[in-house]
Amino acid sequence: MPSSERYELFKLTDVAKSFTGAERPVLNGISFSVYDGDCVVVSGPNGSGKTVLMTLIAGLETPSSGSIVSSRKDGGELRIGLVFQEADAQILGDTVEEDALFGIRDSKLPKEVIAQRLETVLMQMGLYEKRRSPARSLSGGEKRRLAVAGILMMEADVIIFDEPFANLDFAGVVQVTAMIEQLQRDGKTVMALTHELEKVL
Repeated sequence: MPSSERYELFKLTDVAKSFTGAERPVLNGISFSVYDGDCVVVSGPNGSGKTVLMTLIAGLETPSSGSIVSSRKDGGELRIGLVFQEADAQILGDTVEEDALFGIRDSKLPKEVIAQRLETVLMQMGLYEKRRSPARSLSGGEKRRLAVAGILMMEADVIIFDEPFANLDFAGVVQVTAMIEQLQRDGKTVMALTHELEKVL
């Protein structure tokens, strides 16, 4: 489907980012758009500014120059979920179930809606059978799937993976690539930032 027929979720125009004391900008002249349902890979060596790009898109940092414009179809604020390189840093609940619920626990949604969404999301991520297991006992690939479960619980519009294959064995890489493919098939908008382009291919 041509991108003109899809909704533009966010657009970067000539974005640059510099930090005090650095000899040159971390990012310079970055321009691209991401549309609803895209699966985008940003590749580059370690230290090339991929994580900085992620923090800019997520609104955690502001560009030194250029612009980032984002919006949802309904005019609301774009919701962006981040899956960090260090999976353990993202675990906030004791069990798989508690961790998936962490971001939504203060929502005004009815309990039965949350319970149904939790069951659906954990089944989708292949974690339902482990819902009462300690979250930190999961494998590396499972921890990334758990991070995505929490993001799906909050119905994020875009999911960004920072180095999704970091510290994973072959089985974990297979799990994560299968998950990204599944998210794309489900119509989610996904970005993967990685220096391991061969694994994406």
